[in-house]
Amino acid sequence: MNRKGLGIATALGVIALAMAGCGSSSPSNGGAAAAPTQDLKGQTIQVAGVWSGDEQKDFEKVLAVFEQQTGAKVQFTSAGDQLPTVLQTKIAGKNPPNIAFLAQPGSIAQFAKEGALKPLPADVLATVNQYQSPAWSKFGTVNGQVYGVWFDASDKSVVWYNNKAFSSLGAQPPKTWSDFVTLSGQLADAGLTPMSIGAGDGWVLTDWFEQIYLQTAGVDDYNKLGAHQIPWTDPTVTKALQMLQQYFQDRYLPGGRANALQTDFPTSVVNAFEATPKAAMVYEGDFVATSIQSSTKSVVGTDAKIFPFPQIGSTKPGVETGGDAAVAFTNDKATMELMKFLATPAAGSVFAKSGGFLSPDKDVALSNYPNDITKTMEQQLQAAGNDIVFDMSDQAPPSFGATKGSGEWKDLEDFMANPTDITGAEQKLEADAVKDYTTS
Repeated sequence: MNRKGLGIATALGVIALAMAGCGSSSPSNGGAAAAPTQDLKGQTIQVAGVWSGDEQKDFEKVLAVFEQQTGAKVQFTSAGDQLPTVLQTKIAGKNPPNIAFLAQPGSIAQFAKEGALKPLPADVLATVNQYQSPAWSKFGTVNGQVYGVWFDASDKSVVWYNNKAFSSLGAQPPKTWSDFVTLSGQLADAGLTPMSIGAGDGWVLTDWFEQIYLQTAGVDDYNKLGAHQIPWTDPTVTKALQMLQQYFQDRYLPGGRANALQTDFPTSVVNAFEATPKAAMVYEGDFVATSIQSSTKSVVGTDAKIFPFPQIGSTKPGVETGGDAAVAFTNDKATMELMKFLATPAAGSVFAKSGGFLSPDKDVALSNYPNDITKTMEQQLQAAGNDIVFDMSDQAPPSFGATKGSGEWKDLEDFMANPTDITGAEQKLEADAVKDYTTS
């Protein structure tokens, strides 16, 4: 998920607007908040996260703004997908970073219960509450204490489609699941493979399951399953897996299920939007835009468009989201000033212009987002307010919901390889959940 960035000069221009505002500002003037005024010269803050490549460079521009404002020095280290493991090692060696970005509420809960994290002090929490809906604080709360400052967000309730492929068939974006399945059949019959799925990255399959489960089971059961308050052998799980079984057909996927299981997420996006596309659609969040922009010549909003994930039931579903939360391992002044800054529109506005980024911050102006599609998804996210659910696998213990080659990732990959065995898939999921939730 590489994001296109903007130059430091642009970033500093955003902050100049913020400082000129002398306080929090409304979306009409760019959505930038007042800059920190603390003098932190001589202080060094260590930050760890998963971002790399262009995405890391874009985030470092946000940190550069904080450095200019405060005189502090911020050193960012990318640990990739191994971040939770790296943090465990650092904690055991009594040398954790000041701040780390975690994508899983389950990881936040794990580190908080171990006593490794520092809860947000009143001034940081007040800043979070000023700019974000209460749902976001809930996602980072453990035993009544708030630990996470959510910096970026995702709208995972959309499907991307190749406009030329749809136009060649005279197809319109489907609104219901029935229409979606019918359209997929029509595309396949016309020689256009409907869907590209990067099932080689197990988290992609968790998103497929979660989106369908949210719509078929509803928000309450979604949250209960995420907390393992109902088993994975529950009839609601059966129904969702039956719908996945219906769609996981070889003729719907480039090279069939076997090839999908060898395809990573970035390649799945390229498959749908390269010069000679291998598929007409790809399901995933707003971050698909950055893969399109960095790896294809398709234009987001023209060649690549979106529609809401097809509605399955009669009730309009909630919006599934994900994101990265800053958590603090130390509570010194410099660390907490950076935590506070990350909660402001000033920080979000810098990253928003890079593309492939949504902010949980309601005061990051829409004008900061680079295209109509990103603006639409940000509007959907903000309009949902508290009616959002967090990525279910990210709420689980990392050993179950966020580990390559095991737990839910592996179980759903096995299910895709043999989607006729719903009972076997449920039993594997439940056995792994019992083991991993019990030991977390």
